[in-house]
Amino acid sequence: MDKVFDTDVKFVPGVGEARAQLLDRELGIRTVGDLIRHYPHRYIDRTRIYPIAEVTEAAGLSFVQLRARLTGVSYAGEGRKRRFTAYAQDASGAAELVWFHGVKWIEKRVEVGREYVVFGRPTFYRGELRMAHPELETVEQALSRRAESGMQGIYPSTEKLGNVLGAKGMYRIVCNAWALVRDRIADPLPDALRTRYGLVPLREALYNIHFPQSQQALAAAQYRLKFDELLGVQLNIQARRTERLARSDGFLFNRVGPLFNAFYNEKLPFPLTGAQKRVVREIRRDTVTGFQMNRLLQGDVGSGKTLVALLSMLLAVDNGYQACMMAPTEILARQHFATVCRMLSGLPVGVAILTGASKARERREALEGIASGQVRILIGTHALIEERVQFADLGLVVIDEQHRFGVEQRARLWTKNARPPHILVMTATPIPRTLAMTLYGDLDVSVIDELPPGRRPIRTVRYTDAARLRLFGFMREQIARGRQVYVVYPLIKESEAMDYKDLTDGYEAISRDFPPPQYVTAICHGKMKPADKEESMRQFKQGEAHILVATSVIEVGVDVPNATVMVIESAERFGLSQLHQLRGRVGRGGEQSYCILMSGEKLSRESRARLEAMCETSDGFRLAELDLKLRGAGDINGTQQSGVALDLKIANPTADVQVLTLTREAAAALLEADPALADPAHRGLAELRSRYAAGEARDFSKIS
Repeated sequence: MDKVFDTDVKFVPGVGEARAQLLDRELGIRTVGDLIRHYPHRYIDRTRIYPIAEVTEAAGLSFVQLRARLTGVSYAGEGRKRRFTAYAQDASGAAELVWFHGVKWIEKRVEVGREYVVFGRPTFYRGELRMAHPELETVEQALSRRAESGMQGIYPSTEKLGNVLGAKGMYRIVCNAWALVRDRIADPLPDALRTRYGLVPLREALYNIHFPQSQQALAAAQYRLKFDELLGVQLNIQARRTERLARSDGFLFNRVGPLFNAFYNEKLPFPLTGAQKRVVREIRRDTVTGFQMNRLLQGDVGSGKTLVALLSMLLAVDNGYQACMMAPTEILARQHFATVCRMLSGLPVGVAILTGASKARERREALEGIASGQVRILIGTHALIEERVQFADLGLVVIDEQHRFGVEQRARLWTKNARPPHILVMTATPIPRTLAMTLYGDLDVSVIDELPPGRRPIRTVRYTDAARLRLFGFMREQIARGRQVYVVYPLIKESEAMDYKDLTDGYEAISRDFPPPQYVTAICHGKMKPADKEESMRQFKQGEAHILVATSVIEVGVDVPNATVMVIESAERFGLSQLHQLRGRVGRGGEQSYCILMSGEKLSRESRARLEAMCETSDGFRLAELDLKLRGAGDINGTQQSGVALDLKIANPTADVQVLTLTREAAAALLEADPALADPAHRGLAELRSRYAAGEARDFSKIS
C-alpha cells in the first residue's frame, strides 16, 4: 500500500493537531490509513426530503432531512442555560429547531424568511416535531454541494469525539482523506484470486464503503473488505500450523503401557462415553506422529474432561515422561489432586501438588520430586510456571480452563523443556465452531458432546424479589430431602455504583431465615484467607454445611454431587458463559437439580435475552453462539481477553461464516503454492498477513 496511508492523520484537511490527538485517544486513529479503514456502521439516505407531516413518532425514523422556511426565532434562559429556537414550516406542517450550545454562532447564520435544508435526529415534545442541533444549509448551498454519495455514512464515535466532530464533521474529514488516497491504492490480492472469489478491486470497495453508489455496490464492498480481513487472519493461522507440523521434534508416546491398561480395565469410575473414547483415540494418534500435539479439548460442564486428561497423563508416564496439569484456582487444583490421588490409589505413580499456598514441606517435596523424576504427575496453579520448578522430563502439559490464564503465563509452561511438550488445553466454556475456526485454526479441536449416563437436565427458572419467600420455601424443602444449596452473589460488599445484591448482606439474610443449629451456612469468596476458604469448601463438600454463600469463585470445577440447587442473585450482572458455568456446579449426581436466576424487575434487552436463553436451553454451544453475538469475540489467540478479536473492523466471525470458510480455503491454497509468500506477485498478501500479525511478540499458537 502507498506510503500516504502511513501519513499522520493530522495532515488531513480539517483535522489538525488537537483533533488528531482526540482521534488517537478515542478511536486509535493515528494515520490516514486508519481513517480510511474506519468504516461507517450505518448509512443515511441524504437524497430524500421528508414533508414535516410525515415525520411522526410512529414512523420511527432515526435521521431525517427537511426543506422548510424559517418563520421566527426565540430565546429562553440565561447564561450557560440560554437556549435558541428557530421555527420552521413547510406546506405540510411546522417544527422547532433548538440549539443549547453555540447560540452566538448559529444566530448569526440563520435568517428568518429564508428556506433551508435541515438535517438531524427527530424528537417529539407533546407530539410536536423538534430537532436539537440540526445541520442547516440554505437551499442554494445544498444544490451547489456535490456529495460523494446520496447515502451518507455514520461512523462509530464516542461522546467526547462527537462533541467535537459530529456525524457531518467525521464524514467531511473522511472525504478529505479520500482525496489524498484515491489514486494511490494498490490492490494486495492477485487478479486470479479476485476473479476466483468474485471480489471487486480494493479501490472500488473502499470508495463504495464510504460513498455507496447503490445498495449492490455497498454489498460488494462489504464482501471484499471482510474477505481481506479474514484472509489476513487465516494466512497467519495456516502459516503457524504449517510451521508447527514441519518440525518433527514431538515426544513419541509409542506404547500403551501397564499403568494406562490397569487404570482403564480396573479403576474407571464409570464406562467412558463414546465421545470420551473418541477424544482419547485422537490424543493417542497425535502422540505417535513425532510432531508436537497442540489440541483444544472442549466439553460442556460435567462431561468428563478430567478423566480424559488423566488417561492422557498416564500415557505420558507409561512412555517415561512426566505430565503436569495447571488449574486456575487453588480450590480447583486441590480438587484435581484429590480426584487423581483417589483414582490412582494402588498404582505406582508419584503424584504431587504445588500451589501458591503450599506449605514449606509440601513445596519442598514437590520440587525435589519433579526434579529427580520421582514425581511423575504434578498438579498445581500458576505456581507451576515459577523459575524454581524444574522437571526431569516433561512430556505433556494439561491446561484446565485456559481462558483464565494470561497467554504469557501459559507460554512460560511451554519453555520448561528444550523440546516442546505435548499440549492439551481444556475448557468447559464452549467455543462456537466459527470462532474456533478463526482463533484456534492452528489447533486440533476435540469436542466431548455427551454427558455421562444418569445425568438429568437441570431445570432453570427466573424469579424476581417478589418470589423470595417461595424461593426460601423451596430451599428448605430441598435441604429437608438431604440436598445442599449454592447461593452466588456478584459482589462481596455493597456498592454505591452498582445496584446489585451483595454477599455480605445476603449471608446475614440467609443466616436469619435459615438459623443455626438447624441449618449450617458456609461462606466463600476471593478475599478470604486460603485456609478459611478451604475450610468452608471442606464443610460443604463433606455435607456439614447445608448452604454455601459464595461469589463466582466457585464458578470453575467445584464438584459436590449432593448439591442440587444453584441460586444466582442479580443474575443479570453475569455473562452467559459465567451463568452456564455456575449452573454446571449442580446436576453432578443422579438427582434432579435446579438453577434459579434471581433478577431485578427492570432489565435491559440484552440482559433479558441472556436470562431467557438460560431458561430455554442447557446446550453450552448454543449459549456460546448467543454470548458471542451479545458481547464480541475476544482475542483468545493473543493477550486481549474480551471485546472484538484481532482488530477486525468489518468482519464478524459468527455472522460471516461463508466468507470465513472461503478465506480458509484461499489461505491454504496460497501457502501450499508459496509458503513464505516470497513471489513478487504475493507482496501485497505478505503485507496483509503482517498487518494481522501485528502485536504478536511471540508465537502463542504453540501454547494455545
